[in-house]
Formats: sequence, structure tokens, C-alpha cells
Amino acid sequence: MQNLKKAQLVLEDGTIFEGTSFGYEQSVSGEVVFYTAMTGYPESLTDPSYKGQILVPTYPMIGNYGVPVDTKQDDLPAFFESDKIHCTALIISDYSFEYSHWNSQKSLGQWLKDQKVPGLFGIDTRALTKKLREHGAMLGKIVFAGQDVDFYDPNKENIVAQVSTSEVKEYGNGKYEVVLVDCGVKYNIIRCLLKRGVKVKRVPWDYDFTSEECDGIFLSNGPGDPAQCEKTIENIRKVLDRNIPIMGICLGNQLMARAAGAETYKLKYGHRSHNQPVVEPGKNRCYITSQNHGFAIDDKTLPVDWEPLFVNVNDGTNEGIRHKNKPFFSAQFHPEASSGPVDTEYLFDEFIKNIEVSKNR
Repeated sequence: MQNLKKAQLVLEDGTIFEGTSFGYEQSVSGEVVFYTAMTGYPESLTDPSYKGQILVPTYPMIGNYGVPVDTKQDDLPAFFESDKIHCTALIISDYSFEYSHWNSQKSLGQWLKDQKVPGLFGIDTRALTKKLREHGAMLGKIVFAGQDVDFYDPNKENIVAQVSTSEVKEYGNGKYEVVLVDCGVKYNIIRCLLKRGVKVKRVPWDYDFTSEECDGIFLSNGPGDPAQCEKTIENIRKVLDRNIPIMGICLGNQLMARAAGAETYKLKYGHRSHNQPVVEPGKNRCYITSQNHGFAIDDKTLPVDWEPLFVNVNDGTNEGIRHKNKPFFSAQFHPEASSGPVDTEYLFDEFIKNIEVSKNR
């Protein structure tokens, strides 16, 4: 190992972890969060929902299968969830300097350097995760010698505006046209829609889509506090007066709830994993889901014409909502997975069924 620099992870309560750099060497700050997925770091790192966060995988060895080739399909990267890494930094226990995979083109460390994202290994991620579980998500910073930075809380500003598309983009040529409100969309959401014969019109987070001629509206995932997206909430509130089918995922679930009149709140340490169990109220079937969120809907504040669609088995928190009479529903988890289980991808089929019923009326 050649001249690897040391750096510190400093938490807001003064706790310090010392590690070794394997990424870009620059001091950064953000919200420190952990996730328990065992695989899928290329997808997780490119998920815009991690914007502003210092990511801590609990699986001990990271990097052993490198980074996929950057090929395109349907004008989208085939193996990533966006065009770049969005998390602020990566903290791991053991870094695999040697990597091997039929589809890899470079090492994780080289990718981090290319994208100017710091990464530290040699940190006791078990101790760090235990601290985050007990205290809750904490602000932190990675500090290299002579490069101190201030703490930064990404939840206090509108980071959706930083990850959303800046222009209208269209994908596919299917028989149904869906307006996708991009609050930080994962590309597999677009892939899942294209696979079902949908023409996708991807619009910025603050785009006024209320007068668009379309067959359905899709509200994407994204980072941060949903209360920061006032323009999106205002536009959703207007279309809730109509009967056009709407589906939301993750942040989209929270935005639909707030538009309907419900409240959201910050979870202690969030849900970030591939193994979150959810159930539909009144049913016995359990689904294993991929999740990445730090906020949740307060079920007690849902208006009378709305109801929970899924509930988290572990802690009883809301995992989706639906309107009792209109074709509106959303999921807090990621039915498109990538990475993670695909138990709930059928929800895209439900959205298409709602569109078909709506068009045949």
C-alpha cells in the first residue's frame, strides 16, 4: 500500500474515528447515516436520495466487485441509478483493493477519486452504527490534516433542487404518456415504466405539470425533508382534485401525503437497507423491500378519505398511502429496487391498470 493518507470522521458530539483514505482527499461534511444492504454499492452511491449524506455500509468488506462499465440503454446508464455519485462520502470497515467481476471496469477507490468523493476505510463501522442507532442520525465531517470544515445539515435546505433535472426530457414511445416529477429519480423507475409501454416525460421538481395532457403522473424519490418542496406539494395538491392516476415512491409518498393535508416527521435513524419487511393492513402477506429514507408520514394526520397502504413490520411506521376512491397511491419503499429485492415491482403494474381503467371510462 502506497502512501495512504489518514483522515478523521468527526461527529457533532465530538466523537472521532480515524481511518485511511481510499477516495478523493478533501474534507467534507454532511449527515452520517448507515445502511445494511450487503451488495449494490454502485446503485446506492448513485442514488440521488443520498445527496448530502456520509454513507456507512454495515457490511464489512466493500469494493470486491469493482465498478460496472458505463454503458447506455434507452439513453440511460445501464448499471447506475443516476449520472454520478451523489453521497457526500463513504465510510467502510474493510476496503478490497483487488476486485473481480465480469462487468467491472475500475476499482471503487478509482471511481471515488474520479468523482471527487472521499472514502475512508479501517473504521469500526459496528461501533459507529451502534452509536447512530442509539443517538439517531448525526452530522459529521471527514477532516484531512489542515483542511477543517464546518458541520452541514442537508435537511435544512432544498437539496431536491440540486438533484432534479434542469430541463424536460422524454424517454420511450409507449402508448401511455406519464409525467414523471423528478425530485431525484432513480433511473430504474424510468426503466420499469418503459418496460410497461410508457412514454415518460421527465420534468423538474418545480415544473407546473397541472395542465399537462397525460395519462398519469409519477412522483419520484429524492433526498431531504419533504417540507422543503413547497412548489411540488402545491402542484400535487391541484391535481388531487382530478381523477388522473398518480403513483409516488419514497419522497413522492411523503409529498403526496403533505399535499393531501397530512404531516411528515424525521425518523430517528431512517430506513436504509434491502431487508425492510412491510405488510398491507389487514392482510398476512409480508414483502421484503429496499428502502432509503429519513422521513415518514404521520398516519394519525391522514385525512379521512386516505388510508395507509403498507406498514413497516419492524417499527409500525407508514410505508405507503392510497386514496379510498380515486386512483392515487404511493409507496415509501422502492418497488423498482436496484439494488435489492423485487417483491413489490407489481405496483408498477397496478399503476398501469389504473391508467387503463381511467382511459376506458
